[in-house]
Amino acid sequence: MTRQRILFGEQLGPLFDDDEEPILLVESLAAFRKRPTHRQKAHLYLSALRHRAAELGDRAELVRSGTFREALRGRELVAVDPPSYAARRLVRDAGAAVLPSRGFVTSEEDFAGWVRNRDERGLVMDGFYRWVREREGILMTRAGKPAGGRFSYDADNRQPPPKRQERLDLPEPWWPVEDEIDEQVRADLDRWERDGTVHLIGEDGPRRFAVTHREGRSALRRFVRDRLPSFGPYEDATLSGDWTMAHSLLSVPMNLGVLDPREVVDAALEAFADGAAPLNSVEGFVRQIVGWRDWMWHLYWHLGERYVHRDALRARHRVPDAFWELDPDAIEANCLSSVIGGVRDHGWAHHIQRLMMLGNFALERGWSPAETTAWFTGAFVDGTPWVMPTNVVGMSLHADGGVVATKPYASGGAYIDRMTDYCGGCRFDPKKRVGEDACPFTAGYWAFLDRHRERFAANPRMAQPLAGLGRLKDLDEVRDQEARRTRW
Repeated sequence: MTRQRILFGEQLGPLFDDDEEPILLVESLAAFRKRPTHRQKAHLYLSALRHRAAELGDRAELVRSGTFREALRGRELVAVDPPSYAARRLVRDAGAAVLPSRGFVTSEEDFAGWVRNRDERGLVMDGFYRWVREREGILMTRAGKPAGGRFSYDADNRQPPPKRQERLDLPEPWWPVEDEIDEQVRADLDRWERDGTVHLIGEDGPRRFAVTHREGRSALRRFVRDRLPSFGPYEDATLSGDWTMAHSLLSVPMNLGVLDPREVVDAALEAFADGAAPLNSVEGFVRQIVGWRDWMWHLYWHLGERYVHRDALRARHRVPDAFWELDPDAIEANCLSSVIGGVRDHGWAHHIQRLMMLGNFALERGWSPAETTAWFTGAFVDGTPWVMPTNVVGMSLHADGGVVATKPYASGGAYIDRMTDYCGGCRFDPKKRVGEDACPFTAGYWAFLDRHRERFAANPRMAQPLAGLGRLKDLDEVRDQEARRTRW
């Protein structure tokens, strides 16, 4: 029996193929049946899988099967350790020879050495990020100091969006050109939806993300040339008429495995060395990859499969139908409606929209951590099983009690008003916490602090907000109003 290398849907680039064995690719719709999945996410995964099969030609066997387990039965396999608990059980149950995981700047063995003798409260991303920078020599001087004298330029990367502009003055990102493979994927999805085989959410649309290594390199080159210089200053800003801003749109090809994150980092470093991009933009972008992305990957394994069920704040409310259905017309607040509209149209939103609008609202309204994680995973084109738990449970919902983030990322409407152009067209007033036009974020923020004041009393980072809560003269009104307010 010939041994084959099984490649999963997040392992579709050259990085995962050592040219040693024939390749097995499995197309199964089971993943799209686990939870409602965005139409464009399903398209991307199927397009990437079929493009990889076409690239490999006779070396690849593409099997269409009801489940992965059925497709793997009776085969002799080798696998690069896959990126989810379920897939890892699958390859081990199938008796596959398992190689160490790939696709990140640091290995699981590297992280195990770094994390040794640290308890959960010692897991600080900044410390990990500095260690990676020093170990890899990324943005470091020959004297072993960080370039420019600082490890982080986050303080320089918080500019609000330009006033009286609907979008940043930047060229369009690189967009892929669809081909006959995409045409067939679209036809198949149409048929499966009609038949009730899959339940998809969101709108269909032109494919906007790279699904091959060649496409990923094209997207990377265009980003570095046209958008990286502006990435830093406007990293946290939002304009309602500009869904991409200066972001790279590279999370999808990296998460599909078609673009090596080291290649991405090297391209940004080369731009800095050539004087084509400023340090604050390059450092901010590099931190997202060698810091945050690697960090989320390692914590997924380190914190365990049950992590997604942590619920330190006892948040039990269901994710509202308007969010599951991606229906912006059912949502009154302009910021939320606009972001949900963007997710419906593109399956994507940048990190501040995810954290400070969607995640912040879920935190203040007490949504279930496990269900919120399932929603993010299904609704976002880059929502892999490993990336969402720590981002949602830890960063957005503080449901782990402070392991990933030392304070809850809750805020009122003032932050949204400063960093976006949403509030100007909204019926709610970000300055008001009581009344018909009270901002659900502003009022929700104080109601959230009130519900959890005892838990946060021992957290020094929460001393100032709790002091402000104690000075509110209309707290009873806020409390009663928010208990009655719709959760959309």
